[in-house]
Amino acid sequence: MTSLAVKALVLTGYGINCDLETQYVFRAAGAEAERVHINRLIEMGRQGRGLPDYHILALPGGFSWGDDHGAGVLLGLKLRAHLGGQIEEFIAAGKLVIGICNGFQALVNTGLLPGFEGGRGQRLVALLANDYGNFRNQWVHLTIDPKTKCVFTRGLTHIDLPVRHGEGKFYAPDEVIAGLRNSGQVVLRFSAPAVVRKGDAFNPPGVYEYESARGRFPYNPNGSLDDIAGICDATGRVFGLMPHPEAFYRLTNHPDWTRRLDQARRWNRPQPDWEGDGLKIFRNAVEYVERNLL
Repeated sequence: MTSLAVKALVLTGYGINCDLETQYVFRAAGAEAERVHINRLIEMGRQGRGLPDYHILALPGGFSWGDDHGAGVLLGLKLRAHLGGQIEEFIAAGKLVIGICNGFQALVNTGLLPGFEGGRGQRLVALLANDYGNFRNQWVHLTIDPKTKCVFTRGLTHIDLPVRHGEGKFYAPDEVIAGLRNSGQVVLRFSAPAVVRKGDAFNPPGVYEYESARGRFPYNPNGSLDDIAGICDATGRVFGLMPHPEAFYRLTNHPDWTRRLDQARRWNRPQPDWEGDGLKIFRNAVEYVERNLL
């Protein structure tokens, strides 16, 4: 690795199963990404190495320890017991953390999220079993809260991403949700499309607008309170989300990509962006490190 490269550590081990995809997309975004087994990271930490050598820590999706004691519970406990201090120092140094799906669940269990000002380490929110009683594997519409301070979503207003989880319902007391809203820590909300005009063979469809899912299934796939799909900490540099941004790095990942191309050709509209919405989240992280840490 060159000294001026953006270096991302992608955690792996014990049921984490989205590490290869996450590493791939970080590399596509311009980072030098390395997959590191959690036991190796703990051993390096005992020698004063490991996390200090990187700028971004990624906790990918999967089923760590089979979710046998709850989604992300054992991963969160292991991180807190063996690496808690190092992770706190990592964040205090201005570096970035992203937890995706199971990684989000682990960040919640460690108390790194919501990470209110002066209150990091408290477990204040939970990700519970989906209201609809089953595992959901589907694409969702997501709106980025315009007041968010999250550095991963700069410049984004709406994205499509897939979800794949059985325990994704965001739950917190009313006062905690109000605190998240007021401090700009709500990042993503599940949303529903509102078509201005559907269109036909002779007339192009109107522009899609997006409105709150208001808890409606399947737009909100798990019953999350306030339609919350992702939050950040008070710094905006620790980000957790249930949808999978690493699964949409190119237009052809999207189930409607052929329709989008066909509509653009048919009605002489600009071609859709070949870069997937998820890749933009990783690119924002890499660019933040380049601007602020290198």
